[in-house]
Amino acid sequence: MPTRPNILLIFTDQQRHDTIGALGNRVIQTPAMDSLCREGVAFTSAYTPSPVCVAARCSLLLGQWAHQTGCDSNNPMPQDQTSLMDLLQDAGYQTHGTGKMHFVPDSEKLWGFDGRDYSEECTTQDSFAAHLREHGYDHIVDPQGVRSEYYYLPQPSQLPARLHNSTWVADRSLNFLQTRDRDRPFFLWSSFIKPHPPFESPVPWNRLYKPMEMPLPHLPTGYEELLTFWNREQNRYKWRDQGTDMNLLRTMRAAYYAAISFVDSNAGRLLAYLRETGELDDTLVLWTADHGEMLGDYGSYGKRTMLDAAHCIPLLARYPKAFGAGERCDRLASLVDVMPTCLELAGLPVPQSAVGENLATVAGGGSQREAVLSQFDGGAMGLYSLIRDDYKYVYSAPDQREWLFDRRRRPEERSLVDGAVKARMRSELIGWLRRDGHTEPLEGDGWKAFPRREVPSDPDAGLLFQEGARVEDWFPEGYRPRCNP
Repeated sequence: MPTRPNILLIFTDQQRHDTIGALGNRVIQTPAMDSLCREGVAFTSAYTPSPVCVAARCSLLLGQWAHQTGCDSNNPMPQDQTSLMDLLQDAGYQTHGTGKMHFVPDSEKLWGFDGRDYSEECTTQDSFAAHLREHGYDHIVDPQGVRSEYYYLPQPSQLPARLHNSTWVADRSLNFLQTRDRDRPFFLWSSFIKPHPPFESPVPWNRLYKPMEMPLPHLPTGYEELLTFWNREQNRYKWRDQGTDMNLLRTMRAAYYAAISFVDSNAGRLLAYLRETGELDDTLVLWTADHGEMLGDYGSYGKRTMLDAAHCIPLLARYPKAFGAGERCDRLASLVDVMPTCLELAGLPVPQSAVGENLATVAGGGSQREAVLSQFDGGAMGLYSLIRDDYKYVYSAPDQREWLFDRRRRPEERSLVDGAVKARMRSELIGWLRRDGHTEPLEGDGWKAFPRREVPSDPDAGLLFQEGARVEDWFPEGYRPRCNP
């Protein structure tokens, strides 16, 4: 049997697809990702199966669309399914996870990992929090940045670079690579919390970019007509629906780019180690993200949308035995492709439940797939999308409205009125869901008419507070910090 490849999955949270220097972004500095683009394949039409953290990761783990896993939001994942790591572990791989996994409801479940370096958001009970306490930083209550009403405000990290979470993920990943069982191939999932907001980086990375150099948001004429209920809802609870300050927005973008560059620098240490040890060419390296970030485009922020800024994801693959160097592939790809890619290149069978394709086959032009799916939430609040090479169809249940975009003219400028194409894609998506037994949003041959939803007119209604850790979790018993009156 041919030697099975090692597998390194580098995963970021909320990274836009257009934040890679080698793929045309002239501002951002991403030498590690640029090297993967030079030495592998960049998939430029990769879409998340669900534009939200938990559901996207669940689809990757199980190799299924969100309507099949039953996880279409940040809701519980099915606990009785076989994951990618389970299959690799059964085949003799040493499996390890580092960083944010966002497994719900059991955040510490192994899911086929031999071991995990555990780090999540808004908790003081993980390995990273213990690491900070060991280094005398037990006074830091928000180690990933201050959330709540400060969620989208750029902020310097409260931690030095050597203790930042992005550094810690790379440090723990390197520790695994250095101490692993050399008689077994490895699967390492290095999962970075950033650039998920808050947009914070340590000194001096927080000053890497000048705000005046940042590109302004994409605000085409009439963009308001492209927004769904979820865009408006997110803008409200993320405190971003009371007007736009372009200087603040450019500062926000500079902080977002800095977080990505800091992740890139740390992930680059993993690639450098594998190169130095002569293992890089024997390792399948995948770099991708759960979803993107609107970052002011279309006057919107966050995810939970089928507009490309949050819907389209970075996806890079390097493994010389299966992928050419310096190639760009515009064929459709998805996170559901990660499972079959890893398994087939490892010479392992792909379960019948998996719906994705081997990315090596996609890059080689052998894919027979004509469309990919994406879904957020369901029922009365469902948002659905069918993506083909030429068009993207979107339906929003709370708006009782559909949109059709021409993918040959990206980024999206407007919704098309072509009735025939829209009707054909609507029928295709509804038929796909019906065949899979997902009938909750359907009625007859069309969409079920749920009540329309509107964001409350009161500008203070629906604001979200994400307080994170409690003071008593961090400070000694009986201690209460004093506040100025």
